[in-house]
Amino acid sequence: MSFYTSLNGIKNAQTSLNVVSNNIANSETTGFKNSRVIFADVVAGTAFTNPRLIEGIGAKVESITQNFKQGPMESTGSSLDLAISGDGFFTTVSPTTGQTYYSRNGAFQLDPAGAIIDGSDNRLQLFPTDATGAVTSTTMIDGIVPATNGTGSEFAGLTVSENGNVTASYADGTNTIIGKVGLATFLNPQGLRQQGSSDWTSTGISGAASYGQPTNGQYGKLMSGYLERSNVEMSDELVGLIVAQRAYQANAKAIDTSTQATQAILNLRS
Repeated sequence: MSFYTSLNGIKNAQTSLNVVSNNIANSETTGFKNSRVIFADVVAGTAFTNPRLIEGIGAKVESITQNFKQGPMESTGSSLDLAISGDGFFTTVSPTTGQTYYSRNGAFQLDPAGAIIDGSDNRLQLFPTDATGAVTSTTMIDGIVPATNGTGSEFAGLTVSENGNVTASYADGTNTIIGKVGLATFLNPQGLRQQGSSDWTSTGISGAASYGQPTNGQYGKLMSGYLERSNVEMSDELVGLIVAQRAYQANAKAIDTSTQATQAILNLRS
């Protein structure tokens, strides 16, 4: 049994190495949240087994959890680089599949059609507003910037305020609020499914998204001209790397010791 116990330990150590390696690889990924492996012991016995004689039979991976701790803020100076100081997520929608994504990566830009998009061409979702910035509907829409205003003046620039108002400026000096950035929160964000590109999708474990406006409660406020960096702590990850490596080596040594003991028994029989 020691062979299988140690073999399982090697597999667990490999899982830990994989997770730590992924964290280190994404230490410079905007909006990335690090993960950690949670292990649990495994025992085998019945109701009739003497509890003083139950042996453990190794460990198993119980879960791989994500840490949504706030990452450090980096100043960029770009008005469409947005960071959230709080628990909220940006909401984007794929124009091709209609899939909704949630992200902490606020590196947005304008496409040729005037849509506010992320690096994967997903469109940022806004609450529709009136001319004063008051939300008129809780159903969010794609953030689209008109190329000209009502008088035909051309688009000149875009700003995003702390409360989420997205304001387009035009050549004639007028400003138009085109919507308010909507933020999402979840009852259990650790249940979100990672999709890559710093995107997540909701699951039955995370619960449905709850939408709100920036500066309200836990949603947090927006910081224009900033990006949230990865929350990976390199010192912690390097320590975790060493621990996982030692666990791998120890389990391999246990297999080697079991092999030697088995060989000795076989030699006695012969």
